[in-house]
Amino acid sequence: MEKQNTTCAFIALVGRPNVGKSSILNRLIGQKIAIVSDKPQTTRTKITGILTKGEMQLVFIDTPGLHKPRNALGEHMVKAVGDGMADVDCCVLVVEAHTPVAAAELELIERFKKRKLKAVLAINKIDLLKDKSALLARIADYTALFDFEAVVPLCAKTGDGVETLFDELKKFAVPSVHYFDDGSLTDQPERVLAAEIIREKLLRLLDKEIPHGLAVSIERFKERENADILDIEAVIYCERQSHKGIVIGKNGAMLKKAGQLARADLEAFFEIKINLKLWVKVKENWRVRQGSIHDFGLD
Repeated sequence: MEKQNTTCAFIALVGRPNVGKSSILNRLIGQKIAIVSDKPQTTRTKITGILTKGEMQLVFIDTPGLHKPRNALGEHMVKAVGDGMADVDCCVLVVEAHTPVAAAELELIERFKKRKLKAVLAINKIDLLKDKSALLARIADYTALFDFEAVVPLCAKTGDGVETLFDELKKFAVPSVHYFDDGSLTDQPERVLAAEIIREKLLRLLDKEIPHGLAVSIERFKERENADILDIEAVIYCERQSHKGIVIGKNGAMLKKAGQLARADLEAFFEIKINLKLWVKVKENWRVRQGSIHDFGLD
């Protein structure tokens, strides 16, 4: 029997909303596959990132931030956290350097203990610490609660410390087949990636509650024959008629800006010229409807 030389590990990134899980995933993979914004609860479902270096493959699961659900979408997001922690070789608990231990972190640590999971502590946003000695106190707070395999202070924004995190995580790779093609970056369908890129731009441009009531549905995703152009048509759904006008903006300015930003990212990711068309429609209270969550591919 031929000796198996390849190794693999499944690693879940968990933590509160907006602590930087998606930013860390993108840094590790070396490519944006998860959307990033300063709005909490950006990630709505599990996103798998794949990093293959030689004989080793690391499969990362980026989960939504753990929070108290207020609607059907929130319940789905919390379930996705639990699903993402199932059958992994290691969890990375991502926390902020400048905030104290919160209830969500205590709950995640209890899950580690109950499931006998190995975990690495990633302390993100160290650039926000005015007093660096506070980092030692934060480390002491967490290590008193759980026996972490490693503690890595880092800054996903600059990339500082991310290589150290990678060095710790590759220790969990065990002899195994590679579950994904070596050239794969994610298991997400191209349509889902396109929708998430468009939603990211809206999250960045819009304020307050509106972004949480937005969903993007890709209606057309087709490369033209005999032309190096990819046609993408998407519908942006919002929950209220008043929100529709805000998303479109005065004389269509907001929608145009979102389209320009999204097109640039889409062209960079798919490496092809993009013809992007966007529409805005109202679907009231879609976040409380299980059927709508399924329609938008969030289940």
